[in-house]
Amino acid sequence: MVVCNQARPPTPPSLSLSLSLSLALSLSLSLCLSALIMKVKFEDCQHSKAVGFESSDPNFSVRPDGSVYTEQEVANLSEPIQFMVTARGGHDPHIWETTVKLALKLEEAGEVEDRMVIKFPRKHQKSSSANGLRRQKRDWVIPPINVPENSRGPFPQMLVRIRSDQDLEKGIRYSITGAGADQPPIDVYNIDPVHGKMFVTRPLDREERASYHLRAHAVDMNGNKVESPIDLYIYVIDMNDNRPEFQNQVYNGSVAEGSKPGTLVMQVTANDSDDDTTANGMVRYRILSQTPHMPIPNMFTINSETGDIFTMAAGLDREKVSQYIIIVQATDMEGNLNFGLSNTATALISVTDINDNPPELTARTFSGEVPENRVNVVVANLTVIDRDQPHSPNWAAQYRIASGDPQGHFLIRTNPVNNDGMVTVVKPVDYEQNRAFMLTVIVSNKAPLASGIQSSLQSSAGVTISVQDINESPVFPTNPKSIRFEEGVPAGTTLTVFAAQDPDLFIQQTVRYSKLSDPANWLRINRTNGQITTMAVLDRESVYVRNNIYEATFLAADNGSPPASGTGTLQIHLIDVNDNAPVMMPKEAQVCERANPRSKVNITASDADADPHVGPFVFELPSYPPSVRRNWTVSRISGDYAQLRLRIPYLDAEVYDVPIIVSDSGNPPLSNRSIIKVKVCPCDDNGDCTTTGAVAAAGLGTGAIIAILICIIILLILVLVFVMWMKRREKERQSKPLLIDPEDDVRDNILKYDEEGGGEEDQDYDLSQLQQPESVEHIISKPVGVRRVDERPIIAESQYPVRHSLPHPGDIGDFINDGLRAADNDPTAPPYDSLLVFDYEGSGSTAGSVSSLNSSSSGDQDYDYLNDWGPRFKKLADLYGGGDDD
Repeated sequence: MVVCNQARPPTPPSLSLSLSLSLALSLSLSLCLSALIMKVKFEDCQHSKAVGFESSDPNFSVRPDGSVYTEQEVANLSEPIQFMVTARGGHDPHIWETTVKLALKLEEAGEVEDRMVIKFPRKHQKSSSANGLRRQKRDWVIPPINVPENSRGPFPQMLVRIRSDQDLEKGIRYSITGAGADQPPIDVYNIDPVHGKMFVTRPLDREERASYHLRAHAVDMNGNKVESPIDLYIYVIDMNDNRPEFQNQVYNGSVAEGSKPGTLVMQVTANDSDDDTTANGMVRYRILSQTPHMPIPNMFTINSETGDIFTMAAGLDREKVSQYIIIVQATDMEGNLNFGLSNTATALISVTDINDNPPELTARTFSGEVPENRVNVVVANLTVIDRDQPHSPNWAAQYRIASGDPQGHFLIRTNPVNNDGMVTVVKPVDYEQNRAFMLTVIVSNKAPLASGIQSSLQSSAGVTISVQDINESPVFPTNPKSIRFEEGVPAGTTLTVFAAQDPDLFIQQTVRYSKLSDPANWLRINRTNGQITTMAVLDRESVYVRNNIYEATFLAADNGSPPASGTGTLQIHLIDVNDNAPVMMPKEAQVCERANPRSKVNITASDADADPHVGPFVFELPSYPPSVRRNWTVSRISGDYAQLRLRIPYLDAEVYDVPIIVSDSGNPPLSNRSIIKVKVCPCDDNGDCTTTGAVAAAGLGTGAIIAILICIIILLILVLVFVMWMKRREKERQSKPLLIDPEDDVRDNILKYDEEGGGEEDQDYDLSQLQQPESVEHIISKPVGVRRVDERPIIAESQYPVRHSLPHPGDIGDFINDGLRAADNDPTAPPYDSLLVFDYEGSGSTAGSVSSLNSSSSGDQDYDYLNDWGPRFKKLADLYGGGDDD
């Protein structure tokens, strides 16, 4: 037990006291003189060694090393012996004390009450003196009770007896409390309430619970406390009843091959549930076996206390043994095989690879072949052997071409699957320049060789690569080829010879030429020699010319097997000539009729040619007609701009065609005569044409003509739609059926339209209504706006003389009656009055021509009454009435 005083004393330094002793001693009945009993150890928190010890009992002394000796023979140990041990620092006035109690422990099988009796401590009275408080003598320290685990009994087994000094005076009842008595685990311990004997009721397991803390109580028969409770400490004595247990049944470790002896490989750990402060829990390790026994049976050793495994000998080689199986045994009782318990585990030790084997090529020479002008083609495979760990940096090979390829035509790539070297063409080779290559190749690992390992003599080899001749395409020496010519070159002009060369020097072949691309179709190429001639005039201003350059592409093909062809581009740089006259803008303008600073027109000239065949331009007015120079003047502002102004103070509002001549700066210069339509109009104060003036002076420009045409077309469309609508209404009107035959319908212009009949009730007709009325009184009495069409107008008709009214001829009445009877007897006629058909004028009369009235009558007949029928019968009255023509 270690006790360190953590209280801070008034003055430093502070010392702590540690006492290590067994509080239950196995002593004889008497102690001899100078017998070593125990050893106490005092530890200074500041590690000071100047500590002195004193004993309160003259029969015992404590030496400087903490050993407790008897100073004289102690004959009787039937009662426990208790004394104080004091520790003093070298220069520290403070002291520390601890109590040592010696009690007799018998191992004989007798009554436990003869072995140990625990009494309640005696009470002490406090005392004081003039000098202050006086230190009192400490109470008895109850020694702990030791009980071995896994006891076989019999149970209950007595452990100790509890007594009170007052049990002779009065009746005492004893009891215990705490974990193991009245608290879980319950009933492990009990006590005889009368005699104070305490028993353990069953076997104990230290690994389950190592100690118990109980309190003993003494009360009288009335339950009054007689003694203060005392603490009882019960310790379970460990027995070796547990085997060491490894944390893992299989341990995995590794060590690099070629490691030196004494290299740490791994650690195995076993735990013993027994008390590790005793031999029961002290585990020791040893190696039982090693598999395989190469190169020696004892390649590894183990630290018996820590379980660390080390290499014991050199010679680890992964290529020979890649893994070792070690059986490790753990034994308690400090490794005593006779008394200790053991267990085993397996340690798998993998030998990791180091680069101790350089790669070796399987042959001294390799060969391959490659077609010319081919790239990314594998032409040879280099095989290699490496005994290191596959697919590791120690095994992976990398190849390097040491010589034979100064131009860098080849590259060796490593196959990640089988570690072969693939010789690949990365730059085209030419058979006409090199028919074969002799390469020197060196192979090595990605990881450097281990220290002390020499490179193999088989790490280099020669590679012979033959080049195969193939038919190559003809090549234009200069591609693209540029030539310069002035534009306007006439057709048939020879421009150049665009010939190709055949790279196949060792094969006689013929090259033929053709045109592949000629956007403007200006060129022709000679099929045999590649001569280029023109078929049309070359124009720099053509849309096919970009940045003064015209491009055409031609094809050259040989007659090899298989045929090969190549293309070439011809660029013709066209030099500009002055072949385009300048163009002037704008085409229309307006000025004020009175000359003022704002009455001007800005003119711009442009030329499709290039410098120096463009500006500065010359602007001038023609001498004819004379009115141009008389009314207008033009002045140049800059090389490309000029202004047109009125020369006279006033010019009538009208549209004038003003010709202007523009000349460029070419050699010789080109001129162009352009017309500007200038509208002269009255202007307001801001110099803008007024509305009135604009209308008066406006000419029919293109926009105005288009607007007028659009208006006319819209008007015609409206008229056409109206006519079609009228024709449709006419067809609908004509499509209404008649109840009588149209040939028999003589009601033209007789009945008033939009007048509905009376239905079936309208069957009684007054035929007298067809006669000329005798007077106009009934007409006058009618409401305004209601009149039949056969009624005589109420207005005066001075142009027609009034005649006496005659009786209505009977043939008309008979005709109407016949039609009425026919309608009544017709089964197909509709059930309404056929005489009342609205909005239908009829298509003719069954009476035939009116002109036949005179000829069909055998006698004279007077038709003068027609004059009384109104203006509608005026024509008939004139023809047959016999009256004078007006």
